[in-house]
Amino acid sequence: MEDCSGRTAKRPRADAVRNRERVLEAAKAVFNAGGPDASLEAVARRAGVGIATLYRHFPTREALFEAVYRREVEHLANLAEQLKVEAAPAEALRIWLRSNVEFVATKKGMSVALAIVAHSSSDLSAYTFDRLTKAVRELLDRAVAAGEVRADISPEDLLRALVGMCYMNDQPGWQASVLRLVDVFVDGLCRVPDGKAP
Repeated sequence: MEDCSGRTAKRPRADAVRNRERVLEAAKAVFNAGGPDASLEAVARRAGVGIATLYRHFPTREALFEAVYRREVEHLANLAEQLKVEAAPAEALRIWLRSNVEFVATKKGMSVALAIVAHSSSDLSAYTFDRLTKAVRELLDRAVAAGEVRADISPEDLLRALVGMCYMNDQPGWQASVLRLVDVFVDGLCRVPDGKAP
């Protein structure tokens, strides 16, 4: 692989790639838990790397937050593609919406830093909105085409409802409560077969 000068660009070493992934996975877990222990030192400890290694990959706190955020958005986009193949339409929609609850928990754990990043980088907000709206639109369209869910709801409505459920719940154990609400919500979207009582 050549860079723009014609020289062969070095590929990242395998251990460097592994370390980066370990840091991102650890950061997701630490930020998901939130609270005063959600520090970069805690991320490095959980990843099993030194703080210098963490900073080598992510020179600022904001760089780490944005990398975790983008990684989670890509995970949700990829999950939507996977679910189109592996799950029935309405169930695929349910699984995807439930997976978003974990994403929101991670966002909550780094909300202040993300506000700073998003303020200085409007493309992060646009990127997130585009990727998630496209993912849920494809799942919703599939479920509507199969006759499994009602057709009078938009992808934006689904995302707004989900965000509302997540951010109205701040008590300990809020994720379990929201997952239950997501199930109730999706059940409400499902069409009742003709001749059957709701």
